[in-house]
Amino acid sequence: MEDTVTYEARAVQRYIRISPRKVRLVADLVRGEQVDIAITKLKFVNKSAAQVVSKVIGSAAANLRDRFEDEPLDNEDLVVREIMVDEGPTLKRIQPAPMGRAHPIRKRTSHISVLVTKKNAELEDENQANEE
Repeated sequence: MEDTVTYEARAVQRYIRISPRKVRLVADLVRGEQVDIAITKLKFVNKSAAQVVSKVIGSAAANLRDRFEDEPLDNEDLVVREIMVDEGPTLKRIQPAPMGRAHPIRKRTSHISVLVTKKNAELEDENQANEE
């Protein structure tokens, strides 16, 4: 068998102080998109998580270009193949309430993982899976 090079790179941002439910709304918008289109879309999304997700996608694209320096790769050649938002640790705080009581406040955190691949490599993988 011949060795095939898989053009993919990953970037992870952990402990983001935004609820995972809110970040997933933004992540779902760019899943499967080209990197340049995804970053452009996120510029016009009116959510605080959009800036964070855009940075992680840009970082994953930069990791891929850094990993394969001999190959000329632009953002148009790259695709966001996988983007996952997981729940991080929850900061637990207490809000004073009337009559000496206390109400819990949960400040949730998120972990974002992005996998970026070369566009042609992704299409070849899908075609091979369909043939088998």
